[in-house]
Amino acid sequence: ALDMRQALIADNVDRLRDFKLYVTDWAKRGGNDLMGGAAAHRPGRESHKKSAEEVLGMPNVSLKMVEEIMADVFDEEQEEKQSTVDGESSSEYDVDAKMNPTPPSVYDTVEASIKYKSYVVRQEKDIESWRKAQGARIPPNIIYDHSVLPAFSKEEIEKLNSFRPSTFAEASQISGLTPQSLVYLYHHVMRLNKESRRKKREEGVAV
Repeated sequence: ALDMRQALIADNVDRLRDFKLYVTDWAKRGGNDLMGGAAAHRPGRESHKKSAEEVLGMPNVSLKMVEEIMADVFDEEQEEKQSTVDGESSSEYDVDAKMNPTPPSVYDTVEASIKYKSYVVRQEKDIESWRKAQGARIPPNIIYDHSVLPAFSKEEIEKLNSFRPSTFAEASQISGLTPQSLVYLYHHVMRLNKESRRKKREEGVAV
């Protein structure tokens, strides 16, 4: 019985992994919030695909939401197969065909396994980012403001403005700054540095 349950879980996870749509299609069918808001419509996203497994791994996305979209696509594909040739329905079309959702007996396990996997991957990326950040310097002219760093609390913004750390090692010593905020700050600084290098290249100044 245990082997059958594991096989059922694996089959449903594989189905989510194999089902893919363009990012813009996911957003169109599930709403912009499903794919991270307006970012889903950035140039180039229309040619980028994500699997149902990847979409389920995103925050605020449930297995029910993903499977409803999958079922809609399946129904549309079935309708397309209902082509009539000389007054007869195509043999590829099965009027009773439906995409069955994940069985209740393994529903929570399938959803949790994918969510946990996504969480672990994000944690590993954050740890790696923080490892790289330890020796990195923070630009002295950086602006600490909620409009620039919306993920930061008012207290964190105030402390950063007060201490003005020159390195991430110093920033990590400020009480009240969470590890998540430090990683966010690291990515923000990396973006600033990348933008600065790009501008210098455009101005013909060697980096």
